[in-house]
Amino acid sequence: MNWNRLLIMPLSLLTGTIGLCQDELREDPATIVFLAGKPSHGPGMHDHPAGCTYLAYCLNKTVPGVHAVVCAEGWPTNESILEKARAVVVYCDGGAGHLLLPYMEKVDVLVRKGVGLALLHYAVEVPKGEHGDRVLEWVGGYFETDWSVNPHWKAEFQEIPEHPVTRGVEAFSWVDEWYYHMRFREHMEGVTPLLSALPPKETLKRPDGRHSNNPHVRAAVERGEKQHLAWVLEREDGGRGFGFTGGHYHKTWLHPQMQRLVLNAILWTAHLPVPEEGVPFSEP
Repeated sequence: MNWNRLLIMPLSLLTGTIGLCQDELREDPATIVFLAGKPSHGPGMHDHPAGCTYLAYCLNKTVPGVHAVVCAEGWPTNESILEKARAVVVYCDGGAGHLLLPYMEKVDVLVRKGVGLALLHYAVEVPKGEHGDRVLEWVGGYFETDWSVNPHWKAEFQEIPEHPVTRGVEAFSWVDEWYYHMRFREHMEGVTPLLSALPPKETLKRPDGRHSNNPHVRAAVERGEKQHLAWVLEREDGGRGFGFTGGHYHKTWLHPQMQRLVLNAILWTAHLPVPEEGVPFSEP
C-alpha cells in the first residue's frame, strides 16, 4: 500500500470540503459532519484534517445518498451545518483542549435530537467529572486520566462479534496507540464492544502517571481481562454513539479492516443502512 499517496491525497481535497462547511448545503437528509482538530504530533500522526477529509471522501465515493463534509477549523463558524447533520464525527486532540468542551450544551441538544456522535482516538479523552459524565451518556465510554492508559502496542483482534458495524470486518492485527482500560457506563449499559484484545505485559512497563500506568491497569491485565478498544452505544432514547481508541497514525485509514469498521460505525450512528458486506474499501 502506498502510504505516501494517502498523506498527499487529502491535501488536494481540503479546499473543496472546507468550503462546504461554510456554504449553504444542499437539501440532503444524510449529511455527515466531520469536526477536525488541528494537526499535532508531527507528520503522519494526529493529522486530523487530512484524516477527516479522507474518511469523508471514502463515504462520498462509496455510499450513495451520503453527503459527508469536513469542518477543518473545528467547531463550525456557521453552525447551520449542524442542523442538517445525521451524525457528527470528531477527530481531534483531547483533554483540556478538546474542541467540544466550549460547546457541550450544543452537543447535548444535537444528541438529544437523535444525531449520532462518533469520537476517534484522542477525541475520546475529556476531563473527568461533568465532561466525562456527558461523554459517558453520549458515547458510553471515554478515556479517564489516572484510570485509562495510552501505550503503543500490537492488538490482535482474533474474534469479531456480529453487529452491523462489523459487517465485512475480518480478524486482523494492528500496531497503534491503542488506549485501553477505558471508563465505561456502569454494567456496560447499552454498550456493545466491537474490538477487544488483551494488551501484552510490555505495556505495563511504563512508570505510573496520569496517562501511562496505574495499579488498576496492571491488575486488569494480570487478570487476563480483554480491553475494549472500539465500541458502540445504543441509548434508551434511540440515539447512538461510537468510540474508537486507535487512529494515532494517518496510515490507519488505509487499513481495510480499520477503514471499514469506522465507516460502518459512522453510518450506524447516523441511523443509515450499513451494506451487507460493509462499506467498500477505498484506496487513494
